[in-house]
Amino acid sequence: MARLNPDPRRDHAQIVREVALSSAAAGRSAFAASWRRSLLHHHIDPATGTEPARLTEAELRARTEASGLLVSIAGPILDRLARAAGEAGCAVMLSDPEGLILDERIREADQEHFHGSGLAPGSDWSESAEGTNGIGTCLAERRPVLVLRDQHFRARNTALTCMGAPVFGAGAELAGVIDVSSVREDLAEGYARLIALTVQDAAQRIEAELFRAAFAGLRILAPDSVEDGGGPSLLAIDRDDLIVGATRAARRSLGFDPALLGRLPARDLLREGASGLDEAMRAELHRALARAGGNVSAAARELGIGRATFYRKMKALGLGD
Repeated sequence: MARLNPDPRRDHAQIVREVALSSAAAGRSAFAASWRRSLLHHHIDPATGTEPARLTEAELRARTEASGLLVSIAGPILDRLARAAGEAGCAVMLSDPEGLILDERIREADQEHFHGSGLAPGSDWSESAEGTNGIGTCLAERRPVLVLRDQHFRARNTALTCMGAPVFGAGAELAGVIDVSSVREDLAEGYARLIALTVQDAAQRIEAELFRAAFAGLRILAPDSVEDGGGPSLLAIDRDDLIVGATRAARRSLGFDPALLGRLPARDLLREGASGLDEAMRAELHRALARAGGNVSAAARELGIGRATFYRKMKALGLGD
């Protein structure tokens, strides 16, 4: 029996609403949670078909200049990624940490398809603007994402398959997103996952170069003992052998406290790994307390942390009252 008024856009929007309004579904699925954020927090209508507004050339130029180091470092890496992904009919996009697309690598023959979908420099693809998508959800969840066609929030974006990976800056802050998107209906999920791994690798190479540029002239170490699949594990060491920079992966793998930047000698961390770091932190707290005459508030201020944080560190390190 033929269906009346078969409207796939309406069907998708209805499914999105039902799943987004189900708290049980949001707890089981990352994409359901993103759909729920898009509907209830950002108040986006999944059936809306309008394309993202684009900045003027002057506005885009200003935003690009604000992310100038990211754009310049990413350029050659995007070129290499595009040479591989472009043959598969994909577009390569670079966004800033707010989800605004700054740069693209796209074949002229494919430009109409992607720009017609709103994927173009100057367009806002944050989750608050477009709902679940490869750029916005990557930023919202600070992790790589693969968004297959109907996993997108808006019905008009369901022709896209998007693979996004976050780029973190030298201070472990979000610097932007690398996204590879396809409009090909025959793009298999397995192949999309392989592309997603390539995107993650490109993002991590950019992250490493951003870190090296931020600490140019200093010694950069990549400890053999540090293994982390979430990004480059790098330390920046100054002339006094103090750790003055650590990537997000190094901080996580070593349990490194950013409050110790510029205070912790590299040898204390690298000699014994995490246990050596605990001893160094314990000694640092003792020295700060001694210099402050036992005044915890003054010691905490000297270390650049809060009084409550100081107490938590004392407790975690087994120090007395």
